Amino acid sequence: MSAKQIVSKCPIEELLVLIGGRWKPVILWWLMGSEKPFRFTILRQSMPRISQKVLTQQLRELERDGLVKREMFSEMPVRVEYSLTAFGRKLLPVLQELDSWARKHLL
Repeated sequence: MSAKQIVSKCPIEELLVLIGGRWKPVILWWLMGSEKPFRFTILRQSMPRISQKVLTQQLRELERDGLVKREMFSEMPVRVEYSLTAFGRKLLPVLQELDSWARKHLL
């Protein structure tokens, strides 16, 4: 599972280790909304307020924790695509519920 495993009796705490922070749920939301993998540039354009450095860092952490798959193609220029793993897709109901709550109470 996570490289940052913790010992806790609270499952929410464990979940937040994986998807906590401002951008990880947003990245996962964008990846879930598409049948095709996203290139880095497209993800970056989809989230204009995130810096390139932070997006790279968050994607690396999501990949490390087994939620996102990074695929590199040996082309010139090099093409890198990001998609959800099977483990990452298991978060779909959680993120859909968060999306529903946010639309109902925040927009």
